[in-house]
Amino acid sequence: MKFLHIAAAVTWLGGAAFMLFALRPALAAGQLAPPQRLPLIVQVLTRFFAWVWASIAILLLTGLAMLLTVGMKNAPLGWHLMFGIGLLMFALFGHLYFGPFRRLKLAVSASDWPEGGRRVGQIATLALANLALGALAIAAVVFLA
Repeated sequence: MKFLHIAAAVTWLGGAAFMLFALRPALAAGQLAPPQRLPLIVQVLTRFFAWVWASIAILLLTGLAMLLTVGMKNAPLGWHLMFGIGLLMFALFGHLYFGPFRRLKLAVSASDWPEGGRRVGQIATLALANLALGALAIAAVVFLA
């Protein structure tokens, strides 16, 4: 259970870090114009977000299984904090996926490059918030478990 839980967290958080700190800056460096860059971003995010959805399912199932194994009353504070932060992260990702990402795909379909650029910025902001929350969840379980 713990291995699957950690692997899912690494997939989600590592992928987000790669997207934010490596891929996005490289794409924004000016090598590709918006008509080439934004469809590429949509394709990359579509593939990555499929992995995020799978990671969320694994995190939820394994996290709940581990919590229920020890009993909610007996679980360390860090586990409870990680669970609560994880639920917040899931909700934030749902908003990112069904809000800005959906609108990014619509903008790209309509060749509305300024709108697409705004949506990529929104997605990056929400992904950065989720990355920070992920770090906080890890800190909670490491220092308070």
